[in-house]
Amino acid sequence: MSLDKDTVRKVATLARIKVPDADLDNMAKELSGVLGWIEQLNEVDVTGVEPMTSVAKMKLTMRADDVTDGGDAETVTQNAPEGAHGFFVVPKVVE
Repeated sequence: MSLDKDTVRKVATLARIKVPDADLDNMAKELSGVLGWIEQLNEVDVTGVEPMTSVAKMKLTMRADDVTDGGDAETVTQNAPEGAHGFFVVPKVVE
């Protein structure tokens, strides 16, 4: 895939990156190269290959998924600067 200067300028604007006009040609070549590598990866047949989470074989330890009430609300909110009805009171940020 080949990118032109206008496309690179638009992508840079969307990403909020300031790219000088003198650098647009080089940036277009570099991004086109990256997209070419991605197209090569799409050609690889990965049927039957399971996704990897790590290069080393390991199994994550699981904890019990118990539903709790979070403990005593009074104890949790006792150090809060302000609380009401067992909840934290925070300043209003949206009018």
